[in-house]
Amino acid sequence: MKKIIPPLSVPPSKVKEFIKNYKLLTQNSGNLFLIAGDQKIEHLNDDFYGPKIAKEDNNPRHLFNIANNSQGGVLAAHLGLISQYGLEFPQLPYIVKINGKTNIGPNDEKNSSKPLWSVSDVINFKKNSGLKIAAIGYTIYLGHKYEAQMLHEASQVIFEAHQNGLVAIIWMYPRGKNVKEEDIHTISGGAGVAASLDADFVKIKYPYKAKNQKKAALDFQEAITAAGKTKIICVGGSKQPAKDLLKFLDMQLQVGTSGLAIGRNLHQRPEKEAYRLAKAISAMILKKADLKEALNIYNNKSKSKPKITKKILGLF
Repeated sequence: MKKIIPPLSVPPSKVKEFIKNYKLLTQNSGNLFLIAGDQKIEHLNDDFYGPKIAKEDNNPRHLFNIANNSQGGVLAAHLGLISQYGLEFPQLPYIVKINGKTNIGPNDEKNSSKPLWSVSDVINFKKNSGLKIAAIGYTIYLGHKYEAQMLHEASQVIFEAHQNGLVAIIWMYPRGKNVKEEDIHTISGGAGVAASLDADFVKIKYPYKAKNQKKAALDFQEAITAAGKTKIICVGGSKQPAKDLLKFLDMQLQVGTSGLAIGRNLHQRPEKEAYRLAKAISAMILKKADLKEALNIYNNKSKSKPKITKKILGLF
């Protein structure tokens, strides 16, 4: 990994802490494998229970077990969920998502700009729990009628996170009337906004449905360049065959992205399949494995028993 140069918003007294957290997040690779658990609020139970969803997905512990078996993935979830399960999974690195909204009712009526928890809350929770909390996450909807409030809150959250040695990650989604959410040019503008806000990583959409995938991948370099020193991780999108997902990830990494943020494509699968896919993704992002190696990892039924944590008697 290249030398980590913290942004100047990280004070000298917190540089070592920032570098420590950055290395923890990226497993010394510079890339990030983010496992999204914030959808428990964002999507309610739509993505966790249904006829085409693994039965174990309805239990939040499934998310933690996947991260525990991913060989390098970082779990991003709201503070409350981490509080509930952190005692069982103290070895995992975490990203605390601090704002959010549900999917009930029209999106344009929702103001999710105000964080549910402050950065100070996260710092205190980290100190008191002893958990490996390395970053905070915040979602911005560009084009939304509450965009100004979101930009203001995000700028303050990022600055305060850096002041305390935490890494800052922005979920950046163009959304609103007449906004082309899948347009690479628009997505690239969002990546530039994240850079302007001082984010270390930005999670953005990828044109999975483009007719010409090779051209789309090359065009996506506009976003990578627009983000500057802010590293780009792509969303995993809705569930697709694992082989296709790994092919897309291979293209993304080849054009210069720095990882993947994946939710439904991972947690909706049965636990053993989810573990194999997580390990394949991890190998590509963190160890530079090629597509063939990743597919072998996914298709190989591991002889070793997966690490599954059951509930602790007397606590739940």
